[in-house]
Amino acid sequence: MKKVLFSILFIGLMGSLFVACSNDDDAPIVITEEPDPDPTPDPDPTANSVLSGQITEDRTLTADQVWTLDGRVTVTNGATLTIEAGTIIKALGGQEANASVLIIARGATLNANGTAAQPIIMTSTADGIQAGETVGTLTENDRGLWGGLIVLGNAPCSLDGDVTEQQIEGIPANDPNGLYGGNDPADNSGTITYVSIRHGGTDIGEGNEINGLTLGGVGTGTTIDHIEVVANVDDGIEFFGGTVNASNLVVWAQGDDGIDIDQAYSGTVSNSVVIAGNVSDHALEIDGPEGSANGGFTLDGITLIGDQDTSRGEYADYRDGAQGATNNVFATNFQADKDVELDNNGVAQNFLDGALLFSNWIIEGVDPANSIFDEKTGDGESDIILNPTFTERATMWSTIGTSGGANTAVFGWTFASASGSL
Repeated sequence: MKKVLFSILFIGLMGSLFVACSNDDDAPIVITEEPDPDPTPDPDPTANSVLSGQITEDRTLTADQVWTLDGRVTVTNGATLTIEAGTIIKALGGQEANASVLIIARGATLNANGTAAQPIIMTSTADGIQAGETVGTLTENDRGLWGGLIVLGNAPCSLDGDVTEQQIEGIPANDPNGLYGGNDPADNSGTITYVSIRHGGTDIGEGNEINGLTLGGVGTGTTIDHIEVVANVDDGIEFFGGTVNASNLVVWAQGDDGIDIDQAYSGTVSNSVVIAGNVSDHALEIDGPEGSANGGFTLDGITLIGDQDTSRGEYADYRDGAQGATNNVFATNFQADKDVELDNNGVAQNFLDGALLFSNWIIEGVDPANSIFDEKTGDGESDIILNPTFTERATMWSTIGTSGGANTAVFGWTFASASGSL
């Protein structure tokens, strides 16, 4: 009897289990995992977007984020900094030793290869420009908000005392990465194309500002093409010696000189434009060698656009033994009392000797015979008397006209063009 009763109970129990298993649609089994007590968050895509100190190994800046330049950032000897087309770099402010500036030291390489559709833009953190944009929220009157771009090489320079190297202006004397100059005319600092440098030139000391683009002892192995500098406090682009060739340059609304040449720079600047702003000084300022080594620049296909509001705004100043040739120039919109100067004895003598040459200047609205070409000779600054005068000789290479100089159609990618100044 007990065996029968046990069998009945066992069968009943198994039947209940079968029914429970067959109804799993009505009572699903849910498995819950315990949370990770110390989860690792997703990485911040902008965590490494701040550039500071020294870049000592190869690095690439991508266009998918905006990069921040914090203080004096130096790409050191042997390292390469690559910047993708369309990349935006915004620099923090700061004065003197704390100024934000990007330095490409001797032996380092910068490959900054923008395109007309996707230029590389270096600007201030005060600029509201965002990734994918080419026009920001600042204007040509917003100057001195950061430093600038400095590229240094091993090419020859004519330096005071015939030394082979020197510290670049704008960098503290105790920073060895600020040295430039050497004995390699073909030195290669990289490729810099379609780059717009905006709102720089901060003070680093009394009367000492950083240029928009500084080229110190840069050699012919370097490519400088399609560069724009906008609203820099000091010069737009300055060549300290070197041999590099540069083409398709635009300088707009600089506070001092547009294109400045020093220390026997011996390359060619072609198809380039300087557009004065309301505080600009000379469009061109050309100096000669400081040591015994000579060298001759070439400017070819240059457009100079003056401004009616600036109190300075001269065409050009040739001084301190300048040597070279300025050919195929178109100048327009300068005030009536502005001029092209031979500034002292050394440059006047070079002109007489054929070491300083001019050809094919076209001046809109001004007869060159009416003395826009002015020598400061015989007036207390020089005792060399030109006879015929510089003005009289200029009639052989200058005319009145409405076009010439650079082919400005290639500058459609620039901020200056988008703003209607070019």
